Amino acid sequence: MEMENNHIMPKQKLEFFEILKESLVIPCKNINFIIFIFFTSLPFFCFMVFYEIILQTTLVETSKILTQPPDFYDYSWPVVPTYITRRLTWEFLHRLIQLGLLYMVPLHLLELFNVILTVDLASKIYEGEKPMTLREMIHKPIDKARLKGSFITSVYVFFLSTCTLLGLIWLVTNYTIISSSSAFSYDLFFVVFGVAFVILLAKYLEWSAVWNMSIVISTLEKRYGVEALAVSAYFIRGSKQRGLLLMLVFFAWGIVLRLPCLYAGCNERGSGIVAQITLFCLGNVMKWVVCMVFFYDCKKRILEKKVDEEEGREVKAAAAHE
Repeated sequence: MEMENNHIMPKQKLEFFEILKESLVIPCKNINFIIFIFFTSLPFFCFMVFYEIILQTTLVETSKILTQPPDFYDYSWPVVPTYITRRLTWEFLHRLIQLGLLYMVPLHLLELFNVILTVDLASKIYEGEKPMTLREMIHKPIDKARLKGSFITSVYVFFLSTCTLLGLIWLVTNYTIISSSSAFSYDLFFVVFGVAFVILLAKYLEWSAVWNMSIVISTLEKRYGVEALAVSAYFIRGSKQRGLLLMLVFFAWGIVLRLPCLYAGCNERGSGIVAQITLFCLGNVMKWVVCMVFFYDCKKRILEKKVDEEEGREVKAAAAHE
């Protein structure tokens, strides 16, 4: 196996807080890394501001439709009010399609480009390679095969994550519609929805650790698509809880940034969105640095375990010959 021949860093096994600490230290080791990532993230930042304005406007207007007062319509569950169905189906269909297309093509590609640069440079700093100057970072050629392979993996990840998120959105939407109906008061049903949401969210975060690590593997190990996902799932065995907690940190970061903006109507004021996206992009860079550190730690644990197993077999074989 090619990865067995790779250099295993002589670092202690890292726990949750230690991974975060290691990740926070990496940008401080080379100020050129911060400068380079700042400038290369500008296109993603600008487009993200534009995208977030459309997204928050859509969320606010959708929320107004779903939270109509109970006496606004005279329907009972399971019949969804025709008013809600008509408005959600027709008035927002074009906007949802627009959001989907904007995310799939420009935003997804811009983010992937930043991810590749971030993971590649951060890994060199983490492994203790000679610090690169800003000029060297700028003139460093981009490996087209790596770029293509990472894109293939990201398509798989995009499909899997979108399907899971749609499940979460479906649960939240149905819960909101049902709770708006005065004729429906079965608390047990709401409990079932809540439990289902928590379980699916936990699985989404757990799977996100696998998906994100697969993109890191595509960037550093040149393993793409299904192979990258399989290797990621193999490496993360025994570390699922750490992966879930790490992803929960950045998921919560995104929610904490977005909810106040939605509540304050930042979509109508550009300054609020700019501040939110600035913090979001900062968190996004750190998320991928964390994923890189987590990958190296999981890889080290797996390879050490294999070495221990091989040594154990050799000891047993030697004992059998005596």
